Order: sequence, then C-alpha cells, then structure tokens
Amino acid sequence: MKAVLLYQHGGLESLEYTDFPTPQPGRGQVLVRLRAAALNRLDLWVRAGWPGIRLEYPHIPGADGAGDVAEVGEGVTQWRVGDRVVINSNLACGVCDLCRAGWDNRCRSWQLLGETVRGTYAEYVVVPAENLFPIPDGFDYRPAAAAALVFHTAWHSLIVRGNLRPGETVLVVGASGGVNTASIQIAKLAGAEVYVVGSNSEKLALSKALGADHLIDRSQEENWSKVVYNLTDKRGVDVVVDNVGVTFLQSFRCAAKGGRILTVGNSGGAKFEFDNRYMFAKHLSLIGSTMGTKADFVQVMSLIFAGKLRPVLDRDFPLSEARAAQEYLESGLQMGKITLSVP
Repeated sequence: MKAVLLYQHGGLESLEYTDFPTPQPGRGQVLVRLRAAALNRLDLWVRAGWPGIRLEYPHIPGADGAGDVAEVGEGVTQWRVGDRVVINSNLACGVCDLCRAGWDNRCRSWQLLGETVRGTYAEYVVVPAENLFPIPDGFDYRPAAAAALVFHTAWHSLIVRGNLRPGETVLVVGASGGVNTASIQIAKLAGAEVYVVGSNSEKLALSKALGADHLIDRSQEENWSKVVYNLTDKRGVDVVVDNVGVTFLQSFRCAAKGGRILTVGNSGGAKFEFDNRYMFAKHLSLIGSTMGTKADFVQVMSLIFAGKLRPVLDRDFPLSEARAAQEYLESGLQMGKITLSVP
C-alpha cells in the first residue's frame, strides 16, 4: 500500500510518501480501505516529538479516517466487506476497571490512533471492530473523517464533563479550529448562548455562520476578557472552552462565579502560569478531558449523519501531498478541517 511514513522526529522533510506493507487484521480487528483522512494538530506534535514519546518506526501519522471494510479478522461478525465506516481513534483495552465502567477514554492502557500506533495517512489501516461506526449511504467520506475526532472530543468535554445545560452561556476561545467549530455548534444545539473570541473578522464570520451569538475580535480588543465581562452585564459566562492554555488568565476573568473552564489541549504551549486567586475567589472548576467514550462517539456521529451538526471543511490534499497539508495546518490560516483524499 501507499503510506506517509515518519522515520524520525523533525520538520516536514521527515514525512515520506512511499510503499509500505499492507497490515493484516487479527482477531477482533477490521482492515479498512481508507478513502479520506483528516489532519489534527496532534499530527504536528507527533512529528516534532516530545520527551517520553515512543513510536514504532516507521510511524504512520493520522487519527481520523473513513473508508470501506476490506477484510475482517477472526471473530468479527458485525461488519462485512464493503461496509462504509468512520473510525473512532480512541483505542482502549476493554477489560480494565475504567473500560468496564464505560470510561474507555480513561483506559489504563489507552492509546490513540496516529499518536502511539500507526494511523490513517495510508491506503489501509487496521482497527478494532468496535471502533467503527457505519456511514449512511449518500454521506461523503470526507466530512465523516473530518468530524470524528473533533466532535467526539468537543462533545465529551462540553456535554459529559462540562455538564452544559440549556440557557447557560459559553465562551469559545478561538474561532476556526476543528474542536472550536464543533464546540460552537454543540453549545448551540444544547441551548446555550455562545460568545466567541477570534483573531480576525474572517474567522469570526465563520463562527457567526455556525450560530455564535456574540463575536469579539482580539486583534481589535487586546483585553477581550473585559469585553466579555461587560457583554454579560459583569456576570461572566458559565462555561469557557479554552484549548490554548496561555489564555487561561483572561478565561478565568471571563468566567462567572462557579464557572467551569474546559480544556482538551494546549495549542499555545504546554507550560504557563495563571493567577490561582481567580480559582478560589470565583469558585471556578478547571476540567480537562481527552477524546470521548464509545457511547459519546455513537451519539455525536449520529447527530452528524442526521445533519444536526456539520464539520467545517477547508482544503483537501491528495495523500501524496501530506507535507503540503501539514505545512498549511502549521500556517494557522485554515478555516475548519484539512483533509487528505486517499486514491
């Protein structure tokens, strides 16, 4: 098969599009012939590497993918060759106490497709049978792949961990990334009033099209927390979605007393400082999560396929141009999800 391989950490030159043996499904596994993959910032971090990460080289990046069942392993009865499927990249053992309790995204031997095991920048990938969900006839592979990780992540963060309720107010810090565009839509679907802080008017226009109620351009308003505070009659918002990290201080200022700060990442850097006085003085909760459960995946992908939520698609690249796709992602110019078409 053709695949994009990573032989060592480094820059874009570390990625090589070449031939690689097609994997074979084992017991309980399915071989998927990929038709589309989608990029995430995770792909950039894996390529660059971080202390402690260990990969089986050559590594294949990519968490998101959709395609057709090509072969089923021993014991698999729920899938047939030709079935159209989207992949849940959250890999769990299924037998530890947390998996048995339904918290498979907290599995004691948790792994993520494309991060710790070979992923979807390829013509084929092997995944556990329970990590697939059917794509309805007529629904394109590209939006299915683009939706999977970001909507799964945002749903678990907002609905499960954040316990978002109708009538609450939500601030989303960032206007155009995959998780943030998903968060805006999920918050609106849940009946919330949504505020968005974005870096320019074009990205904020996208947020408005997705249903955001209040837009703040941080290129014009450096102290955007004050703007949010005033817009809420000096009450603050109930929930802040902040996956940047270095913006936590302003996020804490935006939050109402008893507010929740939700985070699933740290695109601004892994280490930063914040003023702890806001935490205890305002009775704030800082809530982190990674991905979501299998039940979350079924719920949110069903909403995607029903047309109640939709992934925002940016540029599509052929698999052979994965370097160019990652370069575009690094630029920060994207408006939604970047995808790879697998020939």
